[in-house]
Amino acid sequence: MSVSHDANLEASPWVRRFTPLIANPGVVLDLACGAGRHSRYLANLNYSVIAVDQDVSLIEANTNVRISPQKLDLELEDWPLTGSLFDGIVVTNYLYRPHLDQLPQMLTDGGVLIYETFAQGNEVFGKPSNPNFLLKTGELLALASRHGLKVLAYEDIYLDSPKPAMMQRICAVKGDLKGYIPLQFQG
Repeated sequence: MSVSHDANLEASPWVRRFTPLIANPGVVLDLACGAGRHSRYLANLNYSVIAVDQDVSLIEANTNVRISPQKLDLELEDWPLTGSLFDGIVVTNYLYRPHLDQLPQMLTDGGVLIYETFAQGNEVFGKPSNPNFLLKTGELLALASRHGLKVLAYEDIYLDSPKPAMMQRICAVKGDLKGYIPLQFQG
């Protein structure tokens, strides 16, 4: 994990926007959690968080009992989380295509996938620039379609903050949302 990977210690606005859709109480996977900015955010909202990364030393220093760090190599041939189920999965700034299709399978019925990472076109702004780490146009939409997820929001956009980048992000649900009460508007 590089320092720049988690230079922003606040939860992503995309993650903050869609976290309320995850059933609470619930169990959330923070995949490739880095320093744990999303794990801490989720735990503070009373979610139980499985924080997974190759290096969990920074998150292990955290004293929140709702966070369970797991040091796993997510890029092995065999997926280390086979058989696990989560009410929500959060992934930011990480892409490993060989296991991408595992994520929807790990969602419970009503589970929410919140995914945000770099997209094609980012190479003009610096790293990551390797096509292996950049989502292709519509790639997250195709993932949702292959697995019958309902797309609640999707963007493939340029962001200028915290640094210029091309990003693709999605919020999708497996089945119907559980425990979510939509706001009632009075007219």
